[in-house]
Amino acid sequence: MKSIYFITGNKGKFSEVKEKLKRLDVAVIQENLGYPEVQGDSLEEVAGYGVEHIKKRFLHPFIIEDAGLFVDALDGFPGVYSKYVFFTIGCKGILKLLEDKKRRTAVFRSVYAYSEPNNKPLFFIGECQGIITTKERGEGGFGYDPIFIPDGETKTFAEMNTEEKNTFSHRGKALDKLIDFLKEK
Repeated sequence: MKSIYFITGNKGKFSEVKEKLKRLDVAVIQENLGYPEVQGDSLEEVAGYGVEHIKKRFLHPFIIEDAGLFVDALDGFPGVYSKYVFFTIGCKGILKLLEDKKRRTAVFRSVYAYSEPNNKPLFFIGECQGIITTKERGEGGFGYDPIFIPDGETKTFAEMNTEEKNTFSHRGKALDKLIDFLKEK
């Protein structure tokens, strides 16, 4: 059985990846190495910087993930700053910024960077269109999950179980692309 390390301290993200990759003959191991998140213009730039930092001290195949919530009425904010914004103002702050906005469309974007020693990283991107609710709903998930409803659904990500969320989510879509790549290896 092959092993792949997922470099993250986020147990929610790890749970989603482990659930999604269980259909492959791959053992997913969580490793919380920590790495700086450069404030770049794109998720790929942020993930690429993280990969280069990790490769200097970690000699195994690994993945990292960066994601962002891009709210149309806020001109794409918080976007690449989603983690910082979440820990600063949280879901309540985003809802406050949207109080007087009729347009509540948004997109969740995710990029997984896959790295092997001595190779350039590969990027797998997923998106999920949806809307921002007017109040937090649900107890599951993490981050902005209580305020995001994917297109075609009535429940927020926080109201879904992991398997259900993975069928819609930006991370699930990016992981499907990574899985297709790993199947070909």
